[in-house]
Amino acid sequence: MTSLPSPAGPSAPQWRSFTFFDVDDVKDNDDLAQSPRSIRSLTPPIILTPTSINSPLPPSLIVASSTHITLLDRYFNTERTFKAWETNGRATALLEAGGLLVVIGEEEGSRWPVLKIWDLTREEKRKSAQKDGNGGSSERERGPILVRNTRIQHGQRPHPVSSIAITSNLSHLAIGLGDGTVLLYRHLLQSLTTSPTSLTALPKARVIHESKEPITGLGFREPQEPNGTGISLFIVTTNRILSAPVSGKSSSSETRTIDELGCDLGCAVMDSQRKEMIVARDEAIYLCSNEGRGACYAYEGPKSSIAVYQHNLIIISPPFYPSANSASATVRHYVSKQANTTTNSDGVSSSNPSSDISKITIFDLQNKLVSYSGTYRDGVREVFCQWGGIFVYGGNGKLTRLSEHSTSAKLDVLYRRNLYTLAISLARSQGIGESGVADIHRRYGDYLYTKGDFDGAMGQFVKTLGNLQPSYVIRKFLDAQRIHNLTTYLQELHSRGLANPDHTTLLLNCYTKTSDRARLDSFIKTEARRSETSGDEELPFDLDTAIRVCRQAGFYEHATYLAKKFGRHEEYLRIQIEDAGEIGEALRYLRGLGPDACEENMVRYGRTLLNAEPQATTALLIDLCSGDLGKKKVTTPALDSKPNGNTTTSSGPAMLSYLGYNRVTGLFTGDAPSGAQSSAQTDGAAPQPNGEKGDGPNGSGTGLEAAPIIEDEPSYIPPSPRQYFAHFVDHRELFITFLESVSLALWNQSLALPLSTQSTTLTAPSRNIDLPPPSDPTTIDQRAVWNALLELYLSSTKSDNPDIVKLSSEKALAVISNEDLPYDPMHALILCSTVGFDQGLIKLWEQMGMYEDIIRFYIDKNDSQKALDHLEIYGNIESNLGLYPLVLRYLTSSPAILSKHHQDLVKILEKIDEYRILPPLAVIQLLSRNGVASIGTVKDWLRGKVEENRDQVESDKHLVESYRSETLTKKKAIQDLSNVDQPEVFQVTRCAACGGQLDLPSVHFMCKHSYHQRCLSDSEPECILCARQHSVIRELRRNQTRLADRHDLFIDEVKDSEDGFEVVAGAFGRGLMGKERDLDDVV
Repeated sequence: MTSLPSPAGPSAPQWRSFTFFDVDDVKDNDDLAQSPRSIRSLTPPIILTPTSINSPLPPSLIVASSTHITLLDRYFNTERTFKAWETNGRATALLEAGGLLVVIGEEEGSRWPVLKIWDLTREEKRKSAQKDGNGGSSERERGPILVRNTRIQHGQRPHPVSSIAITSNLSHLAIGLGDGTVLLYRHLLQSLTTSPTSLTALPKARVIHESKEPITGLGFREPQEPNGTGISLFIVTTNRILSAPVSGKSSSSETRTIDELGCDLGCAVMDSQRKEMIVARDEAIYLCSNEGRGACYAYEGPKSSIAVYQHNLIIISPPFYPSANSASATVRHYVSKQANTTTNSDGVSSSNPSSDISKITIFDLQNKLVSYSGTYRDGVREVFCQWGGIFVYGGNGKLTRLSEHSTSAKLDVLYRRNLYTLAISLARSQGIGESGVADIHRRYGDYLYTKGDFDGAMGQFVKTLGNLQPSYVIRKFLDAQRIHNLTTYLQELHSRGLANPDHTTLLLNCYTKTSDRARLDSFIKTEARRSETSGDEELPFDLDTAIRVCRQAGFYEHATYLAKKFGRHEEYLRIQIEDAGEIGEALRYLRGLGPDACEENMVRYGRTLLNAEPQATTALLIDLCSGDLGKKKVTTPALDSKPNGNTTTSSGPAMLSYLGYNRVTGLFTGDAPSGAQSSAQTDGAAPQPNGEKGDGPNGSGTGLEAAPIIEDEPSYIPPSPRQYFAHFVDHRELFITFLESVSLALWNQSLALPLSTQSTTLTAPSRNIDLPPPSDPTTIDQRAVWNALLELYLSSTKSDNPDIVKLSSEKALAVISNEDLPYDPMHALILCSTVGFDQGLIKLWEQMGMYEDIIRFYIDKNDSQKALDHLEIYGNIESNLGLYPLVLRYLTSSPAILSKHHQDLVKILEKIDEYRILPPLAVIQLLSRNGVASIGTVKDWLRGKVEENRDQVESDKHLVESYRSETLTKKKAIQDLSNVDQPEVFQVTRCAACGGQLDLPSVHFMCKHSYHQRCLSDSEPECILCARQHSVIRELRRNQTRLADRHDLFIDEVKDSEDGFEVVAGAFGRGLMGKERDLDDVV
C-alpha cells in the first residue's frame, strides 16, 4: 500500500507534448511480416537486460528465457547461448557490468535464491557433459566461465530478491530482499580475482538496512572520478527512500531517511548522469539526492515501471481498458483510431471490443516536455535501451523500436509552433554550439519583432552577439522611434569587445541625438579590460572613432577626456585649440607633456598658439628649446604697482622675468589646476600683439627679457629651434626674444653692448668665406639662430624710430664684430649689402681679409681720405702691397683728386719703390694712361729713378768684366791640364791622406794632391779630398738633366714667380735650355 504524497517539492506545470520519436516494428531478417525469430522463440519466464555502457563486450541484449541465457546482436541474431539452470530453474534478475553477468534466480532443490556470476569475456576450455531428456548424457557447447554459484541466505526463512544493484567498477553489490533487508557485498571484484576457482567464495554480506517494508529499488550513487570515494546506496521501500554510505566503515545506524515517500516495485530507477534516484508514484515523479528530495514533476496515473534513457524518463503504465472518456488524450486518440470493424459472411460489419492496452510516456527531464506518448495493445512486457534507441517488448510478442528525432528535426517542430524558449532549452541540452543557439535567438527575435515586441526582440538579439552579424540587427532598429533599443544593443556590443569603429560612431550618435549625457558619460569612462589572448588592456570601443564623433557632435568635454586619458595629445590639442578655443588649457597641457610630445605638437600648433597667446607660447618655446621644460623654477617676484600703472620688479633675479607676467594663470610654470581660466592682465604690464607696446630688445615692446641661465644640465636633448622659425612670421619682437633667450640659455652666447672703440690696428682675418658649411647639428642650429637674429636686427634699421634704428644697428654690428658667434659671413654680406649697412660690410671685409674691397668701396663712394686712411692701415702687409697701385690709379683719375692729394701721391710712389711693387716703366705707363698727372708732378721721382738705373748699369758692367776675366782664367787652366806635352811639377812632400812623408811608390793627381799608393783604393784610384766635391757636382748635374724634361714644372715656376724673366735666365744659366751633353764632359 502506497503512502500519500508528501507536500515537499513543487509540482511542475503541465508539460507540452510532442512526438519526437519514430515508432517502427522490428522485423525478422528472413520474414519481414513477423518479429525476429529469436524474440518469438522466447519462452517464459523472460528477463531482458542490455550490456552496460562501459562493458568490454560489444553492445548486446542479454535475454534469460526458461533455463537458458542468450546474447543477441543489434539485428537480434543469436550471438551465443548457454544453459544457466537445471531443469526447473529460472532467472529473476539480470545485471551486466564490466563483462560480468550477475544473475539472481531460483533453482530446483533450493529454497534460497541463487546468485550466479559469469565472466562473459572468457569461455570454458573444454565441453562439459549434460543429461538429456532420456536419462542419457551428451556434450554441452562451451559457454562463458561460471565464476560464482552460491545461495543468498539471510535469517531462518528464505525471501525472494526484489532488487539488485552493482557499481560500474564491480566493487560493490547490493541485493534487496522482500522482507526489507538489504545485503551489501564489498570488494566483489577483488574476491573474484583472488579466489578464481572457488564458486561459493564471496565477501561476507553486510546487512546495511532492515525493515518490515519490502525493498522496491536500489541504486549506487558513484563519484564523478573513476577512483573517487564517497559511494552511497539509495534504498527505496514502499514507504521510504533512504541513503547509506558504503565506501567506508558503515553500519545500519548510518542509514538515513531522505524522504518519507516510497513506491511500488519497478518504479524506482537510478539516473547515473544526474546522480539522483528517480521515484514514480501515481501522483507525480520525484527526484531524490543525498541531500533530500529534489524536483517534483506532476504526472498522475498508475505506473508499472520506469526506465532512464539519456535525458529521458520512460514511464510504463499497467494494462488498462481504453475508454473514449479517458483523461489522457493519447488514450482517447487510440480509441478513435482502433475502433476497427470486421465484416461477417453476410457483409455486415460488426465492432470488436478492444483489448487491454499499456501506455508509454517519455519525458524529457531537462527541457520539461513530453517527447513521446503511445499506447500498446496487450500490455508491455519489457522496455530496454540499446543501440541508440528504445525497444518495447509487447505482451503480444511484438518488438517495437522508438528512434529519437534529430535535434534539427525537433527544432523545426518547435519553430513551427513558435516555441522558441523551449527550442533554446532543447538546443542547449543537446549540446548544440553557441552559433546554433544564437540562430534560435535570432529566430525568436525576428518573431517578437514582427509581433511589435521590440524590447523583447532586442533582448533576444543581444544574446546573438558574437554569432550574428550586427548589421542584421542594426538595420531593423534604425528607426528613430526605436533608437533606445538600438542603443541597448550597441552598448552590449561594445561591452563584449565586438564593436568596430562604425558601431562606435552609431552608438555615440545615438547618445548625442537623445542628449543622454549620463549614459554617454558612463560609456566614455568605461575602464579598459585585459585581453585574454595578448594580456594587454583593450577598450570596448574604438578610441579614434569615439573622439571624432564626440568632437563632431560638440561634446568637446568628452572628446578631450578620452584624448587626455589615453595620451592622444594631438587630438586633445586640436580640440582645445580649433574647437573649444581653450588656448590656455592647451598650453598648460603642453607643459605637462614630455619634451618629445611637446616638440611635435608645437611644430603643428605653434603658429596658432602664438596668434592667440603670444607671450605664453614664446615662453613655452624658450623653455622647450633651452632644455628647461619641466624644471622647477624660482617664484616670480611680486610687482609693486605705481600710481601711473607701471610695474617694477624687485631687485632679486626673476627666473621668469622675461615673460612680462603671464596673462593666463599657470601657463608658464604649469602649477595651476587644469581647469583654471585665463586671468586678467596686470595693469600696464600686458604687451600688445606684434610688439606695438613695451620695451623689447629693439625697444618696441614684448615685455620679455632674457631668461637667466639655468646651471643644471638639460634632462633631455633640446629640439632644434629652427623648426619653429616659421611660427614667428608675424611676431618679430617675440622672435628676437626667442632667439636671444635660446642662444643664451643653450649655448651661453650673447651680445656685449656697447661696443668698444674701433681699433686702428690691423688684425689677422678671422673668417674664411671658402670654408665648407658645418655638419655638426649644434653648429648648424647656432648659425641659423644668429643668421636670423642678424637679419632681424638689420631689418629693424629701416624703422622710423631713431632709437630703434640706433639699437638695432649696434646689435647688428655687435653680431658681426663678435668672432665667437658662428653666423654665416656670406649670408651676412648679402644682408648688409641688401639693407645698405656700410659698417657691417666694412667689418665683414676686414674679418675676411678682403681689404681691396674696402678700398674699392671708398673709391666708389669717392671718399679719397677714407681710402688713404685704410691704405695706411692695410698697406704695410706684404700681401696687401697691391693696394698701392690701386690707390695710385685712383689719385690720378681726376685733377680734382690729384690736386688735394699731391703729397699723398709722392708717398705712394715712395712705397712702391720701397717695396718694389712695380717697375718704373709700369709706373710711367700707369701715370700716362690719361692726362691728369704731368711730368712736373713726378719730375723728382723720375730723376731719381734715372740716376738709380745709371748706377745699376755701371755696376752690371763691372760685374760682367769680372765674370769674363774669371772665365778666361778657368779656360787657360783647363787647357794647361789637358796638354800632355807640357810637364807638371809636383812639389808636395807629404801624403794628403795620412800626412806622412811621401816615399815611393807615390801617386800625384792633377789637382796638386799627392798620396802614398797604399793610402788609395786599389779598385779606382781617385783623389780622396776632391772625390766628395765631384760627387756633389755630378748629383746636381744629374738632377738638372732630369728636370730639363719636366716642362710642366718649368712653366708653373714661371707663372708663380713675380719676375718670370729671372726664372728663364736662371734656366739658361744651369744649361737647361742647351743641347744634352755627357755628364763626364761637364764635370
